[in-house]
Amino acid sequence: MNRALPVVRLRVPTDEDAVAWHRIFDDPDVMEFHGGKAADLSVYEELTARQRRHDAEHGFCLWTMLDESGQVIGFTGAQPWPRDWGPKGEIEIGWRLGRDSWGKGYATTAARMTLERVRAAGVPSVVAMVAAGNARSIAVTRRLGMRLAEVFTTPTRQEGHCYRLDLHNGHDDNAQ
Repeated sequence: MNRALPVVRLRVPTDEDAVAWHRIFDDPDVMEFHGGKAADLSVYEELTARQRRHDAEHGFCLWTMLDESGQVIGFTGAQPWPRDWGPKGEIEIGWRLGRDSWGKGYATTAARMTLERVRAAGVPSVVAMVAAGNARSIAVTRRLGMRLAEVFTTPTRQEGHCYRLDLHNGHDDNAQ
């Protein structure tokens, strides 16, 4: 199926984006693989502030994703893996969209933009940590040319997948 890629714009998250993320992620379907419910607003306020710091320090972060009309539809981007378990010291790419934006190509388009930006920042490789049951995100990793590198159990005893992509080669293998 050849459809036009959606128009997506990425920006460093603002204070107001914390409110938008809180609102659009307040959906059990969106949060199925992220604890089941939206976090408190204060968590998104801290997250957007941390992303502004990441952008200033590294040249990349979890950016706010905007659709063609300028509406906030989620986030995508990259950050150093933030936990004590998993791929410590590596750069993780990720995405989360509001339910109304699923299935339209936004995550893949924005993730490709993320890969271009982190490659330009000198990042040699990235990982994507995805819950084993999250078929939509696994499909995005495949479209990006990522390969399953490891199957693991999270501290909450959920099965997860670690996908990897080498950015040295100057292109994304199998990008579609």
